[in-house]
Amino acid sequence: MRKILYCLLLGLCVAGCSESPEEQPDNADGAGAADITAEVEAFYAANPEFFSFKTPADLPTGLVWENNDHLPDIGSPEAVKGGTQNAALQDFPRTLRTVGPDSNGGFRTFLLDDTTMTMAHVHPDTRDRYPGLAESWAIDEESRTVYVKLDPAARFSDGEPVTADDYLFMFWFYRSPYIMAPWYNNFYSTTYSNITRYDDHTLSITTRELKPDLDERVLLLRPIAQHFYREMGDDFTERYQWRFEPTTGAYVVRPEDVRKGRSIALTRNKDWWAKDKKYWRYRFNPDRIQFSVIRDDAKTFEAFKRGDIDQFGLGLAEYWYEKLPDSDPDVQAGYIHKVMYYNQRPRPNFGLWINTAQPLLNNQEIRLGINYATNWSLVIEKFFRGDNTRMNTSHEGFGEFTHPTITARAFDIDKAQAHFAAAGFTTRGADGILVNAEGRRLAFTLSTGYESLRDVLTILREEAAKAGLELRIEVLDSTVGWKKAQEKQHDIFFTAFGVFLELYPRFWEHYHSDNAYDKAFLEDGSVNPERKLKTQTNNLESFAIAEMDALIERYRRSSDQDEMVRLAHQMTELHHAHASFVPGFYQGFFRIGHWRWLRYPEGFSQKHAAGAGDAFVHWIDTDRKAETEAARREGKAFDPVIAVYDQWAE
Repeated sequence: MRKILYCLLLGLCVAGCSESPEEQPDNADGAGAADITAEVEAFYAANPEFFSFKTPADLPTGLVWENNDHLPDIGSPEAVKGGTQNAALQDFPRTLRTVGPDSNGGFRTFLLDDTTMTMAHVHPDTRDRYPGLAESWAIDEESRTVYVKLDPAARFSDGEPVTADDYLFMFWFYRSPYIMAPWYNNFYSTTYSNITRYDDHTLSITTRELKPDLDERVLLLRPIAQHFYREMGDDFTERYQWRFEPTTGAYVVRPEDVRKGRSIALTRNKDWWAKDKKYWRYRFNPDRIQFSVIRDDAKTFEAFKRGDIDQFGLGLAEYWYEKLPDSDPDVQAGYIHKVMYYNQRPRPNFGLWINTAQPLLNNQEIRLGINYATNWSLVIEKFFRGDNTRMNTSHEGFGEFTHPTITARAFDIDKAQAHFAAAGFTTRGADGILVNAEGRRLAFTLSTGYESLRDVLTILREEAAKAGLELRIEVLDSTVGWKKAQEKQHDIFFTAFGVFLELYPRFWEHYHSDNAYDKAFLEDGSVNPERKLKTQTNNLESFAIAEMDALIERYRRSSDQDEMVRLAHQMTELHHAHASFVPGFYQGFFRIGHWRWLRYPEGFSQKHAAGAGDAFVHWIDTDRKAETEAARREGKAFDPVIAVYDQWAE
């Protein structure tokens, strides 16, 4: 499940959850828990068509095994291990679980997405696959099957070997009701049709449909440590709330480093099994990454300027141009380096997510009016100084899958008023806000968890009022805001979801009625009058259209890339016509400031990187840190570094 993207522009992500960590119990041991081994084995036995057990002699002949060991290394041979990187979080993670309630927050990227290993990974420069847990793999498109030989050296952080059994267990785990994660339940039940164990380190996985990214659908899977989750049960969310799952990656979270509400740290596992492997040896270099909770952006920046934090995202124009201008003394003295790096990848979908389950917002005319009443061009001009680009759809950066001709509706007061009038709002009140015949004001609450983007909403509110629309701004704590959106209590929510480096966009989680209502439609296709909103899903628009459901299901079944492109365009057109999403903006780059002791490779980053820290290629130069601190005391300066890497500019 994709994490919600909070504070992307500042390079800081925070968690989304409900209750505070101080209120949650510690569950450090498994006392009193039943062992679920028998339950798991019974599940395998009850589903023999899905879980198969064979021997290496049963492997098909003629398989072509590959490992792409010719790809360029990642990172710099100059990188050194050691040191502590100091960073900040706007809020403390609500759980150390990576699945289930409250797990879909920003800190999850450090627990799972960016730090753990899959069978193979997408190279951030070439987009080819390079080895992770797999030693090699073979692809049989005819049978929709990927065969994998796991690296016998692969280990979890607790020393236990990674085997085919952990992938068998993965399918039980993600399909289990214990985890309370409908997205995972659906994806792992409908995407794959078989897993076969040949021996401890050899397995195959078959998908239900032949998709253009067949290899990625299998090779990007992560194992689940069965020995750790043997205590699974109905109390899963509480039992594993603060227990760090054994990882295949370089960093662990030690219990003593979880200071709830205050700080949390990653510690490099010096016995990490992959530390000397190609593609991994020059990465994950700091011995420790210390995250302190600093809830206010301004205080975080002050901590950065003091040198208490090693780098800070400068995506917001006010930081790049005003708070840390090129003329800043620390920049001119060479203590702080400024970097702008252009990238190419799918873009986070910043925009307004309109909850169509709310009164008035279920009216298409109202939604169309809102689209025309929001002045994103002015936001980009004034707030982002013209650096950002207007989004046209919710899926930008996916190549041919991105719709080639749809453009976002431009700010137009006349068109906005015409649509509002069609919905019955024809009269201006004393304050200029439209009212209908019953005297109801055209007013909605616009919520967000982005404190740093408050001024964006202020611009939208002031411009919308010109069209007779009142937007009541509600800037919430990021976790409270996410909770409100997940529970579908919002009117309009300003946010973005992070996106993976994928071949084609996903539609099911945001636009299928399964994620909007418990039973959206009756058997005859008509709207179910008794349907109930489904919470804890990413369908923030409560989007439910039977035609879209059918297109999504065809899209998910299709094995033909050309057909998938056509379907993606049809779905984008349908979504655009529905007008429940107001496209906002995207950045074709990322910007950071970092102290000169935090070092990066010569080319700085990778073509498809989402941010400076994506591949963990940076390192701490402790000698440079001592040199820099001494120079600051003595008034010594270095050459300034203000670098723009535009080789991948669009």
